[in-house]
Amino acid sequence: MKNIFLLFVIVWCVSDCFGQDTVERKNRLTDSVTERYYVLKSNPEIKQGPYKAFFRRRTLIAIGNYNKNIKTGTWQFYNTGGVLVQKYNYDKKIFTYGSPMYDTGDLSFLFDDTLKKGDKIALPLKIGGSYYGFIPYVSLFRVPFETWDIQTDSFEASIELLISPMGRLADYSVHIQSGFYEYDRIFKLDINLFDEADRTFKPATLNGVPVLSRIIIKCFITSSGGLDFD
Repeated sequence: MKNIFLLFVIVWCVSDCFGQDTVERKNRLTDSVTERYYVLKSNPEIKQGPYKAFFRRRTLIAIGNYNKNIKTGTWQFYNTGGVLVQKYNYDKKIFTYGSPMYDTGDLSFLFDDTLKKGDKIALPLKIGGSYYGFIPYVSLFRVPFETWDIQTDSFEASIELLISPMGRLADYSVHIQSGFYEYDRIFKLDINLFDEADRTFKPATLNGVPVLSRIIIKCFITSSGGLDFD
């Protein structure tokens, strides 16, 4: 009985301390994605404790933990349908689970090398999987024109990421077109705007040899002038 009481006191103290030392925060990454996490009361810039991100407020797309702003342990990532697509252990810096990436309606891959029949291709990998992992590239950009009085669905937008054989983000560009508005522009942004984690990939390979690759993210322009994708 004494041991049970002692265990209760320990659990209560840990919970009470956690509640006192941290506060919950919410943030919108895109028009479709909201994240929930905790920060230190003493420094709201430092994330501490559980982290979750949701697609359209209901579908979990990322879950993990922070320790003083550092991602720790195994994080799990899901697609917009709620299906687990990747696990990554930040302590060991290894992928522990990953469903194969492939071309979808919103994500496609290109290679500068000429592919031959029988070649074995391994697509590039990004921590975060095929959806959550690409949110930073979508959320950074805003269109250089007002959107309140135009039909945003008359525009086509895409992001092109150039990934080096070393697994580094080498180039970032945004393509926006509209035949209706006679608009066709390409915007290039400094890759140093991204943090180190978002400049790092597991490179594509051709027959086991790392090669240059391109990732195309098909987006749409939101009513607020940002980019988003499904």
